[in-house]
Amino acid sequence: MRYHPARLVRILQTLSHFASRPSRAFRPPVRTATTLKSMSSIPFLGSLFSTSASAAKNMTSSFPDERNPDEWRAVLNKEQFRILREKGTEPAGSGTFDKHYPSEGVYACAGCSAPLYRATHKFKSGCGWPAYYDSIPGAVKCHEDRSWGMARTEIVCANCGGHLGHVFKGEGFPTPTDERHCVNSVSLTFSPDDATAAAAAPASPATEGSKAEEDVKAEEDVKDDEDSKPESKV
Repeated sequence: MRYHPARLVRILQTLSHFASRPSRAFRPPVRTATTLKSMSSIPFLGSLFSTSASAAKNMTSSFPDERNPDEWRAVLNKEQFRILREKGTEPAGSGTFDKHYPSEGVYACAGCSAPLYRATHKFKSGCGWPAYYDSIPGAVKCHEDRSWGMARTEIVCANCGGHLGHVFKGEGFPTPTDERHCVNSVSLTFSPDDATAAAAAPASPATEGSKAEEDVKAEEDVKDDEDSKPESKV
């Protein structure tokens, strides 16, 4: 079979073009490890691939209760450890105390049992987690949280550093503070007795003044009793 010279040139050019293209079958594989490593520079995606162990390692130890991770694992279940010590979050609406509204009582830290909130601090927010407008004085500490590419305020137990949740301000709730302490139920226990909170709360100046007056009066009564006793004779 004979080909016209021009047609033969086109055939040779076509064959040359396909020969110069790399075969898809021999393309080098995608470097997955490099791709995942580069994701750490993207806040949101990086946090998805980070390990929770790093969160536990970075938890500050400047708290009265300084148990190490192994000691916490011995007293907490897996979910409590994930949330309290690794800063996890329970699914919305799944917590025991989400719709728990007692008239009195105390919510304490599930890790160290330190009193955190009174029942009267709790209010209905509809957010899916227990919400409190305030805490027992000195029971909660706040830290800046930049995880997930957002700027939030984390709240932790002031006694052991256990992660509780986050506090949000200025949302317009009809509460005395206009704050919402959004807390994981797993981070809490509840007692219907207010005595533990009363013992943990600092006394007000008025209370301290009354106590001082009572102490002085008691000392005067003791002195009067001693003066009224007849002198013993040898």
